[in-house]
Amino acid sequence: QLQLVESGGGLVQLGGSLRLSCVVSGFTLDYYAITWFRLGPGKERGAVSCVSGSGEAIDYIRWPSAKGRFTISRDNAKNTVYLQIHNMNPEGTAVYYCATEPLRCYSDYALYDYWGQGTQVAVSS
Repeated sequence: QLQLVESGGGLVQLGGSLRLSCVVSGFTLDYYAITWFRLGPGKERGAVSCVSGSGEAIDYIRWPSAKGRFTISRDNAKNTVYLQIHNMNPEGTAVYYCATEPLRCYSDYALYDYWGQGTQVAVSS
């Protein structure tokens, strides 16, 4: 059974940093892609970053102000994928989810069958 559990959310100050974790079980990261999504108030669920089964990292938030703010990484030995978020802005307030599908990354959340329960991040000014 594929399972994903997110953690690391909480209250963070404007301009601060946060690292989210997605611990997986029931499958091997070498063969599955992990994508981080976020769902902000009044917004649709959107892809943030993905690491494929081969280890390729893809950033889906590409406007200039987002460059360098999101870093995805994984530790196969710990069955964990991380999302490091730097220089938090108000748009960072959201529930962050990790999801998985075999091998490839997709930005469309409808293509994912396996999800974690989410972790809440709130940005304070």
